[in-house]
Amino acid sequence: MNLQRRTALKHGATVAGLLMAAGYWPTAHAQAAFNRAAFEAKNLADVMKALGAAAPAESKDITLNAPDIAENGAVVPLGAATTLPGARRVLLLVEKNPNALAGAFDLTDSIEANVSTRVKMGQTSNVYAVVLTADNKAFFAQKEVKVTLGGCGG
Repeated sequence: MNLQRRTALKHGATVAGLLMAAGYWPTAHAQAAFNRAAFEAKNLADVMKALGAAAPAESKDITLNAPDIAENGAVVPLGAATTLPGARRVLLLVEKNPNALAGAFDLTDSIEANVSTRVKMGQTSNVYAVVLTADNKAFFAQKEVKVTLGGCGG
């Protein structure tokens, strides 16, 4: 029985390698879309510049889900949802973190524009949810999150 399992795992690894080499494996696609300059940017303006987007305008069609007070800055839950037509990417940014961009999520028409994650926050800061649309427009919502115990080495 162990022999069959090992054989199946070996064949599975071979198929995965072939798919990755052909560009059909999801991990290969995700790494191709990674924008190092955007994730190393220090503020909202630099992130938008690295992504080739204009300065965002405030929008009531974006909902930013974040706590008023984060008791532990190491695990702050953030989420964003939008009803904007043509939403193609959602960005989550933390203004006073060493690198402002905390998460970038690519969207398609076949999924709901609703994302969530957990981020580290070193101190009390404004948090932004930015939505980029198919027609190259950018919109944002913001909220201040108070941090009582820092997560970025604090």
